[in-house]
Amino acid sequence: MKNIALILASGTGSRMGLDIPKQFFKLKDKTVLEYSVSAFQEHIDIDEIIIVSNPQYIDLTEKIINKKTYTKVSKIISGGKTRQESSYNGVCAIDDNEDNVLIHDAARPFISQKIISDCINSLKKHNAVNTVIEVTDTIVEVDNNNYICSVFDRKKLRRCQTPQAFKVNIIKKAHLLAKQHNFLSATDDCSLILKYNLAKVFSVIGSEDNVKITYPTDLNL
Repeated sequence: MKNIALILASGTGSRMGLDIPKQFFKLKDKTVLEYSVSAFQEHIDIDEIIIVSNPQYIDLTEKIINKKTYTKVSKIISGGKTRQESSYNGVCAIDDNEDNVLIHDAARPFISQKIISDCINSLKKHNAVNTVIEVTDTIVEVDNNNYICSVFDRKKLRRCQTPQAFKVNIIKKAHLLAKQHNFLSATDDCSLILKYNLAKVFSVIGSEDNVKITYPTDLNL
């Protein structure tokens, strides 16, 4: 059984306003993508890395990966039009259903070794794992007219990050069910596990540093 990192790098980064997708933006001497790949490359328990790339940037992705010694990268495949489709493509690229997979956003370049370890260790007892952090703001629900209609108890709320980790057979089944039911709007993988009641999702503690680069101001970090 292997621990496989599946890095999703197929987004367009439209909210960034850059000439290229944010995963290819350079921070100091490396691209955002390289920081994420390096974290899994350096982890002792990660056996293999699969990168899901924007189809228009496959050549650039290969050029970036090949110029460095990323020996664990086994495949670079094309992503889809949505995050869900890209994740599906990546999961289906894993041959052995008995493996573990850690699905990570390339746009989270500051992922720590501890979080990766916590996800892997949690898969020894659980079939699905999500990385989360506490909510510090009060979260409200608004109606169509922007009136607040509900206030949630933030003690019970968490913000989701990645990696999200799974037994391959479980997450592959979740994606296949979603495809069969034409459900295409999932923004993360754990929600598919819960939607089809395939497993309980265990949570591990993430980090405020494990930010997702989304807006230009995030690059200041």
